[in-house]
Amino acid sequence: MNFQWLAWQELPWIKATSGQWRYALRNAIAMCLALSIAYALDLDEPYWAMTSAAVVSFPTVGGVISKSLGRIAGSLLGAGAALLIAGHTLNEPWLFALTIAAWLAFCTWIQNHYQNNVAYAFSLAGYTAAIIVFSTVNVTEISDLWDITQARVCEVITGIFCGGLMMMILPSTSDGDALIRSLKEMHARLLDHASLLLQRETSDNVRSAHENVIGQILTLNLLRIQAFWSHYRFRRQNNVLNYVLHQQLRLTSVISSLRRMLLNWPEAPESLFTVLQQLLAELARDDSDKYRLARLLASAAPSDPDDYRYHAFWHRLRYFCWLYLNISRWLRLFEQADAETRLSPPAVPALARRSDSAEASWSALRTFAVIVLGCAFTIATQWDSGAAALTLAAISCVLYSSVPSPVSSVSLLLKTLLLLSVFSFLIKFGLMVQVSVLWQFLLLLFPLLVTLQLFKVQQKKRAALWGQLIVFGGSFLAVTNPPAYDYQSFLNDNIAKVCGVLLAWLAFLILRPSSDKRRGRRHIRALRSEFLDQLSRRPQLSESRFESLIYHRVNQLNNSRDETARLWLLRWGVVLLNCSHIVWQLRDWQSDSPALLAVREATLANLHRIISARGVQPEALAATLAELQESIATLSAKATPGETELAGITWRLYCSLSQLRQ
Repeated sequence: MNFQWLAWQELPWIKATSGQWRYALRNAIAMCLALSIAYALDLDEPYWAMTSAAVVSFPTVGGVISKSLGRIAGSLLGAGAALLIAGHTLNEPWLFALTIAAWLAFCTWIQNHYQNNVAYAFSLAGYTAAIIVFSTVNVTEISDLWDITQARVCEVITGIFCGGLMMMILPSTSDGDALIRSLKEMHARLLDHASLLLQRETSDNVRSAHENVIGQILTLNLLRIQAFWSHYRFRRQNNVLNYVLHQQLRLTSVISSLRRMLLNWPEAPESLFTVLQQLLAELARDDSDKYRLARLLASAAPSDPDDYRYHAFWHRLRYFCWLYLNISRWLRLFEQADAETRLSPPAVPALARRSDSAEASWSALRTFAVIVLGCAFTIATQWDSGAAALTLAAISCVLYSSVPSPVSSVSLLLKTLLLLSVFSFLIKFGLMVQVSVLWQFLLLLFPLLVTLQLFKVQQKKRAALWGQLIVFGGSFLAVTNPPAYDYQSFLNDNIAKVCGVLLAWLAFLILRPSSDKRRGRRHIRALRSEFLDQLSRRPQLSESRFESLIYHRVNQLNNSRDETARLWLLRWGVVLLNCSHIVWQLRDWQSDSPALLAVREATLANLHRIISARGVQPEALAATLAELQESIATLSAKATPGETELAGITWRLYCSLSQLRQ
């Protein structure tokens, strides 16, 4: 047995850094302060204030602000819904059950269609209504309903206020500094990614590296949203950050396009790879400039006017270099901008995102079924602790409906509640019965919360477990005003909470989410439909928006264990994205020759034959690839600048479409 964790230097209080101590102290003080204020306000269930302070305990200022705003909006919306539902249906149990189930299903459906504050607000609106409504099932006076609702809202706002106050007193690392540092690190990593992909030898980790780069860029978008709330400077320059993220995604696409050309150009000269490494080394320098890059590009410029492949690759490589320099320039301008500077980058839309409506509807149906079944059992058996079970079931169904693996998440919550049942029993009936004033209880609670917070930040693999112990610990200890020590009621409520989560766990097993294979197929069908829109004369999606939408869909299966589903979604995304860039380039390409324009229009028309909403037409693909080869041969034979350029673009399209043969 290994007792190394008992060593002095391994104790959480000893090995904690200053940042970890600040985080733990800030959150522990906020939770104790919220509990104390709720007691001073004479609220009947002050532990909800402590829970609310724990929920908004985010490591950055912007995260706390955005999460607090979402929690306030969701709590007020849920409280209003609870008043309407309970006030009109409490005397009709079955109507009450159907109404609250419909509201929770609606909140689940909306939550799965959005992200960030909107999703968080509607998830709060769902289980805030459940907390209030299910605690009023035995209410006989309508005035009590209002008192319960306003008490819950006051407890939530008290917790949020204490969390924000402690963030001002013990501030954390700035969101803006973290964002700028992450953007610069991502910018440097794109060069490493290019170095990995742009070489003769193929490696097995190319696909995973490409997925990781996409996922990290989209994660930076979440940091951008948090920084937006942390300081007015980032709100003013939000357009710059959005533009930089779009350009980094475009840079990823260009790297993929260059790799696809190299794979279809085995005769590429060795000198080209030498210049590639020199270009990447020059771009990595802090004082890199366009003149030195231009000289390197000039040394690698194609000397043969008939070599369309070399011309196509060289022009795309030059675009890659200028794009990288452009991102570096905007990052430098943003970092140097003061409070009065207003930067105006080219306008681009926000990073695109599309929800899975089928999965959202399925999750809403699951939530509705769980609540109706739980209410039916409670009504039929007149279970005294049914409200506690239904509350935890509602929280589990709403909260975990949009996570990648809900069954494992609910299983972890079930494990947490079992641990809390034993731990809270020992604390409540072993210690709390011995104290008569709140400050005596806080003497034990404060060091316990600090220790749990330190465990949360130090043990990354078990961070979810420690976080759930902190958040749900208050509801299991059930610190009420006045205190209640009914052994039978305490035991029944704890058993009911475990049963409620167990019901949600069974629901996720029976009405399980779509497999990654089915989700991947739905995303691929959506990609094909959106690509057909790109082929129309007036596309609804711009080039940048389509690009970010494809990367969003690819990222949806980033955590999937189904390697085949991830592979095919990434392959389809890369192929269609490269084809989309070529389609937009062909649209912009102009010539005085009617024959060349006819070749361009025929090339665009061929794409309609290959790809439909149902998939690839193998016969049309083979015929189109053959036609493209004939067009390339014909254009390259004439060797005029316009024909060589069109031959290079057509060859790029051939390189992208050839991957569909797999």
